[in-house]
Amino acid sequence: MSGAAGAGALLELEGVTMSFGGLKAVAELDLQIGRGELVGLIGPNGAGKTTVFNLITGVYAPTAGRILLEGRPIHGLKPHRIARRGITRTFQNIRLFASRTCRDNVCIAAHLHARAGLFAAVARTPAFERDERAIQDQAAELLEVLGLAAVAGTLAAELPYGQQRRLEIARALAGRPQLLLLDEPAAGLNPQETDALMHLIESIRTRFQVTILLIEHDMRVVMGICRRIAVLDYGVKLAEGTPAEIRTDHKVIEAYLGEDVEADLGAGA
Repeated sequence: MSGAAGAGALLELEGVTMSFGGLKAVAELDLQIGRGELVGLIGPNGAGKTTVFNLITGVYAPTAGRILLEGRPIHGLKPHRIARRGITRTFQNIRLFASRTCRDNVCIAAHLHARAGLFAAVARTPAFERDERAIQDQAAELLEVLGLAAVAGTLAAELPYGQQRRLEIARALAGRPQLLLLDEPAAGLNPQETDALMHLIESIRTRFQVTILLIEHDMRVVMGICRRIAVLDYGVKLAEGTPAEIRTDHKVIEAYLGEDVEADLGAGA
């Protein structure tokens, strides 16, 4: 099996454990992600994948272990502080501001890095006006890249499901992440939308020079775009390696028994 990214890792999880009462949702997880990588995190339902995302983003503080970003600990920090450090995410269940436009959704997220303070906003100082122009320009670029420029003024609730998924990614990118966490971005998409999403994720990685950690059940997506894959089962890292290594790992296949994943794994060949 291939190892992790090594000493220069952007993100490091060292012995991370998360317990809820007597249940260990994540157990002594070691994982490194190098700058610029596109890494998949897979496993059966209930394996602890989304818990890992919640630990990285500060929703939960780990029961044990450390989480380091660029060598500095972030475990225990509030989510907004971790976001400012450069980690943003999408959600398995879409969480948009449904009654706001696409442009507004992206602009709201971009305010994370606004320089002008409350007084400047109230007084509408030149600094505030510069901030607002920069935010509007950033939103326009992201909507263009995500193929949403034509619906910039449309309410998020009125978008088709596939476009809502793209809007969530645009909103996450508005936070200027070093590390982008994508939680099942292909969920609910048809095959054509899934193919387009795969190309989009790769283009985002290169265009914005962002590192990506991806949770996804669609093995065609995972095997098609991820350079390295970590597999969780009941909170324990079962395996880690390249797509070719994971595809033939008997422990991984066994963990998915009953879910027809052996065939799915072969589909990426």
